[in-house]
Amino acid sequence: MVKELFYFLVFPGLLFSAVIGGFLSWFDRKITARVQFRQGPPLLQPLYDFLKLLLVKETILPKRGSQLTFLLAPVFALFGATMAAVFILLPAFGIATGFAGDIIVVIYLLNIPSVSYILGALAAGNPLANVGASREMKLILSYEAPFLLVLLMVVIKAGMVISFSEIVAYQQANGAFIGSVSGVIGFIVLMMCIQAKLALVPFDMPEGEGEISDGITIEYSGTPYSLIFLAKYIMLFVLPALVVSLLMSGLPLQGWHILWSVLKILLIVLLITLVRNTNPRVKIRQAMRFFWVWMNLLALIAVILAIFGL
Repeated sequence: MVKELFYFLVFPGLLFSAVIGGFLSWFDRKITARVQFRQGPPLLQPLYDFLKLLLVKETILPKRGSQLTFLLAPVFALFGATMAAVFILLPAFGIATGFAGDIIVVIYLLNIPSVSYILGALAAGNPLANVGASREMKLILSYEAPFLLVLLMVVIKAGMVISFSEIVAYQQANGAFIGSVSGVIGFIVLMMCIQAKLALVPFDMPEGEGEISDGITIEYSGTPYSLIFLAKYIMLFVLPALVVSLLMSGLPLQGWHILWSVLKILLIVLLITLVRNTNPRVKIRQAMRFFWVWMNLLALIAVILAIFGL
C-alpha cells in the first residue's frame, strides 16, 4: 500500500510528473517566445502561475448550473492525469509493474481529463462554456479512432501483447518501432492525436480565446483553475512519454540512456510547440474531417503495413 501511494503521490505520479510537466511548459513557452522574437518567461514561471492561482486568486463560483460538479471536475481531471502518469511512466522507466491489458486502462485514463473538462463546462451554466464542451466532445470522437488504430499497430508489431512493459521490452530487444515504415506513419498520426488531446493549435477549438473566451475554462478561477493548470502540466509530460514508450523504446534510466531519454521527451515537445506556432486554428468541422478521413486512412495503412511486418 505504501509503495502504491509513493507511486501515485511522489514518483512517477503527482509530484514528479507535475515538476517535469511544469518544466516542459516553460520549455514550450520559451520556444514559442523565440519563434516570435521575444525573450520568454523565467524558468520558474509555471510554478509562479500555479501558486498565484492556488494561493492568491479568489475562487468565484457560477450561480447557474451545479457548483459541486463544477468544483469536482478539476479534481477528477488531476486524478486521471496522475493515474495515467503512473501507468505509462513506470513501464517506460523499466520499473517492473503493470498487468496484461494495462494499455487498455491507459486509454480510459487519458480521456478522464477531457471528460472532466466537459462536465465542468456544462456545470458552469455559461453558453460559451457549453460551446467549448460541445467542441471538446466532437474532438474526442474525431481523434480517438486513429489513436486506437495506432495502438493496434503497436500491439501487432509487438507480437500481440497488450502490456506496456512487454511492448517497451520488445522494442529494447528488437529495435524501436519508429525505425519501420509503419512506425513512422504511426508516429505522425500519434503526434496529431496528441496535439488534439492537449487542445493546442491547430486543435484548440474548445478554448478558442478569440471566439469563446477560453470556452470550457471560462468560469474557472482560483484553486480549481490551478488544478486544471496542474493537470495540463502533467499531460504535457505524460503524452510525449506515451509516444516514446509506444514507438521509441521507452525511457530507460541507466547510464547514458538517461540523457537520450531526456532528449526524446524534449524532441517530442519541440515538435508539438513548432506545430502550435506555425499553424492557424482550424474549424471544428475541419478538424473532424482531418481525423476521420486523413488520420484514419494513415492509421489503417500503418496497421496493414504492420501486419506484413513493415
